[in-house]
Amino acid sequence: MVLLYYKVMANNPSSKKRIKTNERNRLRNKAYKSAIKTVYKKCILALENYDADNNNKIQSLISLAYSKIDKAVQKKIIHSNNGAAKKSSLAILYKQKAGK
Repeated sequence: MVLLYYKVMANNPSSKKRIKTNERNRLRNKAYKSAIKTVYKKCILALENYDADNNNKIQSLISLAYSKIDKAVQKKIIHSNNGAAKKSSLAILYKQKAGK
């Protein structure tokens, strides 16, 4: 079975411009989401290998993650509840590891 993909062509200049704008924004949002995921995973990994010696490094990573998440929420790249959930899970994990 062969799948055929048809590209929808815009009819007027404003819709052509809109297609370009949407694609540009989609790629920007995709890159930002990817950056958030990367920092988030680094935080999780650092917290799993928690040691009192690398506490400052972990705090700076968490701070960076919070800042990226807050900016994404502010720019409406991710939903505010999604951002809050990510920040909360980092805080809970940090509290569990640092509390021991």
